[in-house]
Amino acid sequence: MSLPVFRIDPADMNAEPGAILTLEGAEGRHAVTVKRLRVGEKFMIGDGAGTLAVCRVTDIDGKDALHATVDGVKNVSRQKPAVTIVQGIPKGDAADLAVDLATEAGVDRIIPWQAERCIAQWSGSKKEKGRAKWQKTAIEAAKQSRRAWDPEVTPVAALDDIAKLVSETQKASGVVAILHESARVKFSSLPFNRAKSIVLIVGPEGGLTKEEITALETAGGQSVIMGPTVLRSAVAGAVALGAMGVLTERW
Repeated sequence: MSLPVFRIDPADMNAEPGAILTLEGAEGRHAVTVKRLRVGEKFMIGDGAGTLAVCRVTDIDGKDALHATVDGVKNVSRQKPAVTIVQGIPKGDAADLAVDLATEAGVDRIIPWQAERCIAQWSGSKKEKGRAKWQKTAIEAAKQSRRAWDPEVTPVAALDDIAKLVSETQKASGVVAILHESARVKFSSLPFNRAKSIVLIVGPEGGLTKEEITALETAGGQSVIMGPTVLRSAVAGAVALGAMGVLTERW
């Protein structure tokens, strides 16, 4: 059975065998009251920035804190090439599903995109609230999947922002795949194995407009099809990550 994983701030990560780490706050409370860890039990602490430590509980401090001794440390390098998903904002629970699946599949960065046909609208205070919720979902999914690195969720972007990203990626020897059900070029035909970085663009439930596709292709992106079936917006990114993982050295 896999050891449970908890997060700690990188500034507090004294990852040396024999060191004492303290798990407190929400993570400490979850470890003590939900997972019910006891003295002598092993678990893992990660900082979300590449370091995972196998720890052993040495002391329980109330209902929301514990102290543990570091038994072993693993430093994990980022996978290459780095992968960004530009995700047209799905509505409701589909948004959480999209972030969760993409994180479990290994995405490095997620950019929420306010595409024209998005039903969900992030405006005003909703922009930061939405981003923060996605980031929290990504961290929880990273812990669940035993990832050493937490993906970054950026502020919401508009079409001009995405077109600029596409252009910069293409100029830096990257590959940009625009996932589209009517495309004629196969996903597998793109040179992912030679890419310095990869951007996967996923539209919202209503799909991409002709204007959006034109802008993204003009900037250097390539529209591609992901097989004979039409995928939901919430799962398309994760499916693309899996296929791309096989086509590169990530897997």
